[in-house]
Amino acid sequence: MNRRLLLKLVVAAFASLPLALPVAAAEKVTVFAAASLKNALDAANAAWSKETGNETTVSYAASSALAKQIEAAAPADLFISADLAWMDYVAEKKLIKDDTRSNLLGNRIVLVAPKDKASTVEIKDGFDLAGLVGDGKLAMGAVDSVPAGKYGKAALEKLGVWSSVEGKVAGAESVRAALALVSRGEAPYGIVYQTDAAADPGVAVVGTFPEDSHPPIIYPVAILTESESAASAAYLDFLKSDKAAPFFTEQGFTILK
Repeated sequence: MNRRLLLKLVVAAFASLPLALPVAAAEKVTVFAAASLKNALDAANAAWSKETGNETTVSYAASSALAKQIEAAAPADLFISADLAWMDYVAEKKLIKDDTRSNLLGNRIVLVAPKDKASTVEIKDGFDLAGLVGDGKLAMGAVDSVPAGKYGKAALEKLGVWSSVEGKVAGAESVRAALALVSRGEAPYGIVYQTDAAADPGVAVVGTFPEDSHPPIIYPVAILTESESAASAAYLDFLKSDKAAPFFTEQGFTILK
């Protein structure tokens, strides 16, 4: 009798325990993002992961390279381009969910020099950029594909100095690669985004290009058609939220609504 009573008590004790709820598996979001976003987006992603438990994997490169990878069926959930043209490119190929597309951020382009050799340059019509560069190279993103390079070329054309420096341009695969050329002292001047200049202590901004000298610098974002992550929409909402805004503005981006 004592053994039977003990067994009943044990069974009753287990029956009274709360049932363990299944733990939701963390979702992963894969992002293809313009190289100039690295510092800001890394900080935003860390905050999002801490808040939600979900993870992000980011591939940073020139928008042109990322768009081509998306076209080649590289697996990703979101694309953040540094210009409208490359987002239009993937949209025309039906590779994004059109209703998720929006303009996320704005930026400026600046002239930078190695920090220990920097002096202010007045950027205006006909300024002597060729004389400043001398026998060196002007570091820029590739002007036929990299957004920062395209913006830079447009500005130099508008200011009437492109023909004088065209032969001096060192076209880099991304804006961060152009920035590195100046930071390492391999180029005396470079044209990059102001956000890139802020991220590298080895360079100094010596001049800012007039906003009307080039097309507006806009970073659009969209979820890709082939996205399989259930967290993609929530992640996009976070990037557009007031919570994420400081991570971008601290690096010099403007928030577009």
